[in-house]
Amino acid sequence: MHAQNKEPLAVPRLARWRQGAARAATELITEIMANPCGTMSPSVYETARLVSSAPWLDGHGARCYFLLRTQRPDGWWGHADGYGLVPTLSATEALLHEVDRPRTDVLQPSAALLARAALKGLWAVADWLTVNGRDTVPDTIAAELIIPWLVDELNRQLAGSGGRLGATALSLPVGIEGQALARLRTAVADGQALPERLWHTLEALGKQAASTPGVRLVASAVGSSPAATAAWLAGRIRQEAAAGLLQETQARWGGPVPGVISIAVFERAWVLGWLLDAGVPVTIPPQLLACLENSLGRSGAPAGPGLPADCDDTAAVLHTLALIGRPAPLDALWAYETDSCFVCFPGERTPSTSTNAHALEALLDAAPSGEPAGGCARRRTAARKIENWLLAQQDQNGFWDDKWHASPHYATMCCTIALTRRHHPSTADALARAERWTLASQRPDGSWGRWEGTTEETSYAIQTLIRAYPGDLPPQVAHAVADGCVFLLDCQKEDPCPPLWHDKDLYAPLTVVKAARVAALHAAATRLEAPRQPAAHTAQ
Repeated sequence: MHAQNKEPLAVPRLARWRQGAARAATELITEIMANPCGTMSPSVYETARLVSSAPWLDGHGARCYFLLRTQRPDGWWGHADGYGLVPTLSATEALLHEVDRPRTDVLQPSAALLARAALKGLWAVADWLTVNGRDTVPDTIAAELIIPWLVDELNRQLAGSGGRLGATALSLPVGIEGQALARLRTAVADGQALPERLWHTLEALGKQAASTPGVRLVASAVGSSPAATAAWLAGRIRQEAAAGLLQETQARWGGPVPGVISIAVFERAWVLGWLLDAGVPVTIPPQLLACLENSLGRSGAPAGPGLPADCDDTAAVLHTLALIGRPAPLDALWAYETDSCFVCFPGERTPSTSTNAHALEALLDAAPSGEPAGGCARRRTAARKIENWLLAQQDQNGFWDDKWHASPHYATMCCTIALTRRHHPSTADALARAERWTLASQRPDGSWGRWEGTTEETSYAIQTLIRAYPGDLPPQVAHAVADGCVFLLDCQKEDPCPPLWHDKDLYAPLTVVKAARVAALHAAATRLEAPRQPAAHTAQ
């Protein structure tokens, strides 16, 4: 149920906030310009991989303390519902490895501290696999490779401990069988080149990672991943470009590292796209516009340098450029079309709802100049295909979920925004069910969230409710939106941003989340106040 109606309080506060919307947007643009790699939370999984495989890297002691500091009282790292498995396996393996190393730095934690944390993690995982091992593991990046690899590494440590660790060999959870990793290792041993989309998780090949055929540095890293780069560097510590980039990356976070070295394209496309779509007045520096336009290659746009192009970022860049008034050809997008939907990467196991929603928006945008004959008909046919696929993916309770985000509020917002643009009768029931689910899932304090009320998920839910109604908002919806806005307005910029986005473990793209809040507040202010002319953007 939604919270008590705070609309009389929210409207004047939103009016005052709206007067500073342009300033809020400018602060976000300034943040992007000051952090060319993007801003994201550090990763337990990735940081632990460096503790295990790169003790020579500066900040080693700080990484060990980060792992100790972020462990939960119950021994786990990360979130519930299976999301803690990958980071806990990674941190536990790294700390067990570290216990046996000589203490060469006074800044390193004691062996006793490390052993206590490692054993808590080991026992927590062992208990979970025994009791909950039949639960489905979340579809985070390369979980089918990473989990068997880390379980094997831990079992090797258990076998060599002579029973002193107090745990028996770990089993694999249901749905994770190890064959995919075994086939990949066999292919690499036979000299087959590793596909570029797997470079980001190169470390899962273990000792083979340093000599895997076909892998090379791109933007001084392997797959834009600190863990993959460190694994490739084994035996190559003097490779200055890669080692130097790892040093720079750990220095930015004071030791810990993120799961991706750069999310520059992703961050800029999402931030600008959300601000412009909500009507927030934005002044776009020419460097940001050039970054988006130059990111589009023959295969589309990647999330950042060193990553392969994908459909999600390609569609988001295309949509953002269309909003700016600089539509680009859709040629690269067609490479991701299949008979039923669009995929993030060719050969993908599980298509993404949010990616298809973004592709639908790109297809519905104004046609770029010089579109070939038949282009409009092709776009209409593809749009109908995506619409039908999205409608089939909706949960019976009314929400959508997604492979790139832990919260259904993100996918539900993306699908709602895209489907409302179709103006087709077939979407009305789906949008009504999404609205009912969103209203029913609001928390008593006005927030929304899977595990707790968060700024990010509340922003998405507000957008879902607003976009589901092109006209005046029904009183119940207006009340829920107002209550959510009061929650957002009461949140401070310094409030923690829980990691909800999928990489190898969960992370938070911090500037993207801030943009979601600004966009939601501005959209709500526009709808709850008297109608006004939509704000325009300008280019410097």
